[in-house]
Amino acid sequence: MNNLISKSHVYTWRTGIVTMVFLAMGAAAFSQNPTSAGTEKKTAVVTNRATGTFEVTLLPQKPDNKESEKANISRMSADKQYHGDLEGTSQGEMLAVGDPRGSAGYVAMERVTAKLKGRSGSFVLQHSGTMTRGAPQLTITVVPDSGTGELTGLSGRMNVIIENGKHSYEFDYTLPQKP
Repeated sequence: MNNLISKSHVYTWRTGIVTMVFLAMGAAAFSQNPTSAGTEKKTAVVTNRATGTFEVTLLPQKPDNKESEKANISRMSADKQYHGDLEGTSQGEMLAVGDPRGSAGYVAMERVTAKLKGRSGSFVLQHSGTMTRGAPQLTITVVPDSGTGELTGLSGRMNVIIENGKHSYEFDYTLPQKP
Protein backbone atom coordinates (compact mmCIF):
# COMPACT_ATOMS: atom_id res chain seq x y z
CA MET A 1 0.00 0.00 0.00
CA ASN A 2 2.80 2.47 0.87
CA ASN A 3 4.41 1.75 -2.50
CA LEU A 4 1.12 2.55 -4.29
CA ILE A 5 0.71 5.81 -2.36
CA SER A 6 4.31 6.75 -3.09
CA LYS A 7 3.92 6.12 -6.85
CA SER A 8 0.61 8.00 -6.89
CA HIS A 9 2.18 10.92 -5.03
CA VAL A 10 5.12 11.03 -7.46
CA TYR A 11 2.76 10.84 -10.45
CA THR A 12 0.62 13.68 -9.01
CA TRP A 13 3.75 15.76 -8.32
CA ARG A 14 4.98 15.17 -11.87
CA THR A 15 1.58 16.02 -13.31
CA GLY A 16 1.58 19.28 -11.35
CA ILE A 17 5.07 20.17 -12.60
CA VAL A 18 4.10 19.33 -16.19
CA THR A 19 0.95 21.45 -15.98
CA MET A 20 2.93 24.33 -14.45
CA VAL A 21 5.54 24.09 -17.21
CA PHE A 22 2.94 23.96 -19.98
CA LEU A 23 1.06 26.99 -18.66
CA ALA A 24 4.12 29.01 -17.68
CA MET A 25 5.81 28.46 -21.02
CA GLY A 26 3.09 30.54 -22.59
CA ALA A 27 4.58 33.58 -20.88
CA ALA A 28 7.63 33.48 -23.15
CA ALA A 29 7.09 35.68 -26.17
CA PHE A 30 8.57 34.95 -29.57
CA SER A 31 7.41 37.25 -32.32
CA GLN A 32 10.05 36.69 -34.97
CA ASN A 33 8.84 36.50 -38.53
CA PRO A 34 9.48 33.19 -40.28
CA THR A 35 11.65 32.99 -43.36
CA SER A 36 11.49 30.71 -46.32
CA ALA A 37 15.26 30.14 -46.61
CA GLY A 38 16.22 27.16 -48.69
CA THR A 39 13.20 27.19 -50.97
CA GLU A 40 14.15 26.71 -54.58
CA LYS A 41 10.95 27.93 -56.20
CA LYS A 42 9.95 31.53 -55.52
CA THR A 43 6.23 32.03 -54.94
CA ALA A 44 4.26 35.06 -53.86
CA VAL A 45 3.45 34.87 -50.16
CA VAL A 46 1.22 36.81 -47.84
CA THR A 47 2.79 37.67 -44.49
CA ASN A 48 0.22 38.14 -41.79
CA ARG A 49 -0.58 37.96 -38.09
CA ALA A 50 -3.51 36.02 -36.67
CA THR A 51 -4.69 36.68 -33.12
CA GLY A 52 -7.31 35.23 -30.84
CA THR A 53 -7.92 33.11 -27.77
CA PHE A 54 -7.90 29.41 -26.98
CA GLU A 55 -8.91 26.96 -24.29
CA VAL A 56 -6.78 23.91 -23.50
CA THR A 57 -7.61 20.67 -21.70
CA LEU A 58 -4.61 18.68 -20.46
CA LEU A 59 -4.99 15.03 -19.53
CA PRO A 60 -2.17 13.17 -17.75
CA GLN A 61 -1.27 9.87 -19.41
CA LYS A 62 0.28 6.85 -17.76
CA PRO A 63 4.02 6.48 -18.30
CA ASP A 64 4.89 4.36 -21.34
CA ASN A 65 7.11 2.11 -19.24
CA LYS A 66 8.94 1.87 -15.93
CA GLU A 67 12.06 3.46 -17.44
CA SER A 68 10.08 6.61 -18.32
CA GLU A 69 8.76 6.71 -14.78
CA LYS A 70 12.27 6.29 -13.31
CA ALA A 71 13.55 9.06 -15.59
CA ASN A 72 10.79 11.35 -14.23
CA ILE A 73 9.30 11.81 -17.73
CA SER A 74 5.62 12.76 -17.77
CA ARG A 75 3.29 12.50 -20.74
CA MET A 76 0.05 14.43 -21.36
CA SER A 77 -2.51 14.75 -24.11
CA ALA A 78 -3.81 18.20 -25.01
CA ASP A 79 -7.05 19.24 -26.70
CA LYS A 80 -7.50 22.87 -27.74
CA GLN A 81 -10.28 25.07 -29.09
CA TYR A 82 -8.99 28.07 -31.06
CA HIS A 83 -11.06 31.24 -31.57
CA GLY A 84 -10.46 34.43 -33.51
CA ASP A 85 -8.46 34.56 -36.74
CA LEU A 86 -7.65 30.86 -36.24
CA GLU A 87 -10.96 29.04 -35.70
CA GLY A 88 -10.83 25.30 -35.02
CA THR A 89 -9.46 22.52 -32.84
CA SER A 90 -6.22 20.69 -32.17
CA GLN A 91 -5.00 17.52 -30.54
CA GLY A 92 -1.49 17.01 -29.26
CA GLU A 93 0.90 14.99 -27.14
CA MET A 94 3.48 16.38 -24.72
CA LEU A 95 6.51 14.98 -22.89
CA ALA A 96 7.93 16.91 -19.94
CA VAL A 97 10.46 16.69 -17.16
CA GLY A 98 10.57 19.05 -14.19
CA ASP A 99 12.04 19.49 -10.75
CA PRO A 100 10.87 21.35 -7.62
CA ARG A 101 13.39 24.21 -8.16
CA GLY A 102 11.31 25.55 -11.04
CA SER A 103 13.41 24.17 -13.88
CA ALA A 104 11.80 22.00 -16.53
CA GLY A 105 11.50 21.21 -20.19
CA TYR A 106 8.83 20.02 -22.57
CA VAL A 107 8.33 19.05 -26.19
CA ALA A 108 5.00 18.62 -27.94
CA MET A 109 3.43 18.03 -31.32
CA GLU A 110 -0.03 19.42 -32.06
CA ARG A 111 -2.19 18.90 -35.19
CA VAL A 112 -4.43 21.93 -35.80
CA THR A 113 -7.52 21.57 -38.00
CA ALA A 114 -9.02 25.00 -38.59
CA LYS A 115 -9.82 27.97 -40.74
CA LEU A 116 -7.04 30.55 -40.75
CA LYS A 117 -8.59 33.86 -41.79
CA GLY A 118 -11.08 31.96 -43.95
CA ARG A 119 -8.67 29.38 -45.44
CA SER A 120 -9.40 25.77 -44.37
CA GLY A 121 -6.94 22.96 -43.73
CA SER A 122 -4.66 21.51 -41.12
CA PHE A 123 -1.04 21.87 -40.02
CA VAL A 124 1.27 20.70 -37.25
CA LEU A 125 2.83 22.85 -34.53
CA GLN A 126 6.06 21.76 -32.85
CA HIS A 127 6.63 23.04 -29.29
CA SER A 128 9.97 23.24 -27.52
CA GLY A 129 10.06 24.83 -24.08
CA THR A 130 12.60 25.21 -21.32
CA MET A 131 12.23 26.80 -17.91
CA THR A 132 15.38 27.67 -16.00
CA ARG A 133 14.52 28.32 -12.34
CA GLY A 134 11.25 29.99 -13.35
CA ALA A 135 12.48 31.85 -16.47
CA PRO A 136 10.68 30.43 -19.54
CA GLN A 137 11.80 30.13 -23.15
CA LEU A 138 9.33 28.84 -25.71
CA THR A 139 9.35 28.19 -29.44
CA ILE A 140 6.25 27.04 -31.30
CA THR A 141 6.85 26.54 -35.02
CA VAL A 142 4.82 25.21 -37.93
CA VAL A 143 6.38 21.93 -39.10
CA PRO A 144 7.54 22.49 -42.70
CA ASP A 145 5.28 21.00 -45.37
CA SER A 146 2.65 19.95 -42.81
CA GLY A 147 -0.06 22.24 -44.20
CA THR A 148 -3.01 20.66 -46.03
CA GLY A 149 -5.92 21.99 -48.07
CA GLU A 150 -5.90 25.76 -48.41
CA LEU A 151 -3.11 25.89 -45.80
CA THR A 152 -0.59 24.06 -48.01
CA GLY A 153 2.71 25.94 -47.88
CA LEU A 154 2.01 27.49 -44.47
CA SER A 155 5.00 28.46 -42.32
CA GLY A 156 5.21 30.50 -39.15
CA ARG A 157 5.67 30.86 -35.41
CA MET A 158 3.11 31.12 -32.65
CA ASN A 159 3.39 33.08 -29.43
CA VAL A 160 1.20 32.11 -26.46
CA ILE A 161 0.16 34.76 -23.94
CA ILE A 162 -1.39 33.98 -20.55
CA GLU A 163 -2.91 36.90 -18.65
CA ASN A 164 -5.29 36.55 -15.71
CA GLY A 165 -5.67 32.84 -16.44
CA LYS A 166 -6.84 33.47 -20.04
CA HIS A 167 -4.90 32.07 -23.02
CA SER A 168 -4.40 33.99 -26.25
CA TYR A 169 -2.12 33.63 -29.26
CA GLU A 170 -0.28 35.69 -31.84
CA PHE A 171 0.51 33.69 -34.95
CA ASP A 172 2.93 35.25 -37.44
CA TYR A 173 2.78 33.27 -40.65
CA THR A 174 3.39 33.23 -44.37
CA LEU A 175 1.12 31.51 -46.83
CA PRO A 176 1.28 31.33 -50.63
CA GLN A 177 -1.32 33.53 -52.30
CA LYS A 178 -4.36 31.82 -53.76
CA PRO A 179 -3.93 31.32 -57.53
